[in-house]
Amino acid sequence: MSKQRIIEHFNESAELIAHASTLLAQPVVQAVDLMFTALSNGNRILACGNGGSAADCQRFAAELIGRFERERLPLPVMSLSSDSAILTGIANDYNFNEIFAKQVQAFGQAGDVLLAISSTGNSANVMAAVDAALERDMRIVALTGNGGGALANMLTDVDVHICVPHERPVRIQEIHLLIIHSLCDGIDVALFGGDIE
Repeated sequence: MSKQRIIEHFNESAELIAHASTLLAQPVVQAVDLMFTALSNGNRILACGNGGSAADCQRFAAELIGRFERERLPLPVMSLSSDSAILTGIANDYNFNEIFAKQVQAFGQAGDVLLAISSTGNSANVMAAVDAALERDMRIVALTGNGGGALANMLTDVDVHICVPHERPVRIQEIHLLIIHSLCDGIDVALFGGDIE
């Protein structure tokens, strides 16, 4: 591998960050508002995704249950991709497309928020979770890329779609992580105001 190839990765990522920041800042603000409202009303956030997106869900939950950049009480966030017994049990007894939807049916309540992450917007099990969430009058924050796939067409006017303007999954996932950090920071600021001491 050449040094130039590494530099190209950094440059492509930096260019996408600069381009995406102007396009995605407003929907990220809307997502923060939606999540803050839910948490303020005693509701919770559920998060689902596959592979790297599953890891993003776990990171999001860890930052809000634990701490992001300031001390505060834990916030009620669940990663639906974390429990291997639940995931394998549902996949075995039903099918893999139900692994998140069954958990949304078990834990989701009206007023909760589902953070649905799919780089392509075409993950069948994430879309099934969105269907289950909409049936429960939950709100959706969808993180996608490359146009949003079929998931984009499932969202209602009160949901938030944050779609990274790129086709490569690796670049989309890099921006998803930045968005997750922005959501965590935005929620902390909405709850407590101001900058970190």
